[in-house]
Amino acid sequence: MTSTKRALTAAAFAAALLPSAGRAQALNAAGATFPAPLYTKWFSEYRTRTGVAINYQAIGSGGGIKNLQEMTVDFGATDGPMSDAEMAAAHGGPIVHIPTVLGAVTVTYNVPGVPTGLKLTPEVIGAIFNGTLRSWDDARIRQLNPGVALPHRGVIVAHRSDGSGTTYIFTDFLSSASLSWRRAIGTGKAVSWPVGLGGRGNEGVAGIVKQTPGAIGYVELAYANQNRLPVAAIRNRAGSFVMPTLASTTAAAAGVTLPAGSDLRVSIVNGPGAQAYPIASFTWIIAYTNMRDRAKARAIGDFLTWALHDGQAYAAGLDYAPLPAGVVRLAEQRLRMVQR
Repeated sequence: MTSTKRALTAAAFAAALLPSAGRAQALNAAGATFPAPLYTKWFSEYRTRTGVAINYQAIGSGGGIKNLQEMTVDFGATDGPMSDAEMAAAHGGPIVHIPTVLGAVTVTYNVPGVPTGLKLTPEVIGAIFNGTLRSWDDARIRQLNPGVALPHRGVIVAHRSDGSGTTYIFTDFLSSASLSWRRAIGTGKAVSWPVGLGGRGNEGVAGIVKQTPGAIGYVELAYANQNRLPVAAIRNRAGSFVMPTLASTTAAAAGVTLPAGSDLRVSIVNGPGAQAYPIASFTWIIAYTNMRDRAKARAIGDFLTWALHDGQAYAAGLDYAPLPAGVVRLAEQRLRMVQR
C-alpha cells in the first residue's frame, strides 16, 4: 500500500470514529450466538472509542433473521446465510451480507476417561446424530481410536432447540460429506433431529454436554474452550484428522476463491487442504441496503468499516480467525450498498 493510500485509509477511519450529528448514536441488533463472545468485545470497544451504543441480543441466527425481516432491529447477525426466499420475505427490501470473521464449530463430548482429540469421521458423526450409533464403544469409533479406553456407555446427543446458524454450519458439513445425511435430514438452521436433547444457544448445548456424562454436541470453539470441554479431531476432505484451532480455521478459508461481485453468501465447509478444519464458516452481519433512517445506515456502515479493519485484531484472542484480505476487499464493496 502506498503512503498516500495509507493516509487516506487512516483519514477514513478517523472520520468514521468521530461522533457526528449525521450518525445515530445507538443501534439495536439481534442474532447469532456463534460470534457473540467477539461481538460483545467489539461493541464494548466501539462504544468506548465512538460513544455509539450497540445493543445486541444473542437469540440465534433464526431469530436475528426474523427480527430483521420484521424490521424490529437495525441489523441482524447470522451464521447461515439467508436463502433467496428469506430475503424475498423481508419487509425492508434488499439485504446485504457482510462477513465479519471465521469461526469453527466443534464436536464436543463428555466421556469419562476419554481426553480431547477423539478421532471422528463425517460418517460416524452422522450416525451418532441420526441415532444409529448408540454406544461409545461401538466398533466404528474403536476402529478410529485404537488404544483409547472407550466405555460401554450410551451416547446422548445434544443439539440446538432454536433456529441456529451453528446448526446450519454443522448440518451443511454433514450434508456435504454424507449423501445419506443429505437425503434423510439435510441442511438447515433448524432440522428434524431423530434423537437428542435440545439446548438454546451455543451456551445451552455446551451446558448439556458439560453436565451429562456420555453426551456429545456441537458448539462454537469459544464455548468449548470457555467450558473446558474436550473436542474431536475431524477427518477432512484430504483425509487428515484436524483439531479445531485458529490455524486450521484460517486454513479452511485459504483455499476459497470468491469471484468479483460475489454476494458473499458462501459455504467453506469441507474445504481443500490437508490442514483445513472441515466445520468452519464465515459469520455475517445482515442489513438493509435502503434503510429509511440514513443516520442509522451511516452508523452501521461506520461500525462495519471498523470491524473489517481494526476489529479483526480482537478475533484471535477469542478463538476466531480474521478475514482474509481478499474477503475484506469484497466486503468493503458490499458495504457501500449500505453506506450510500
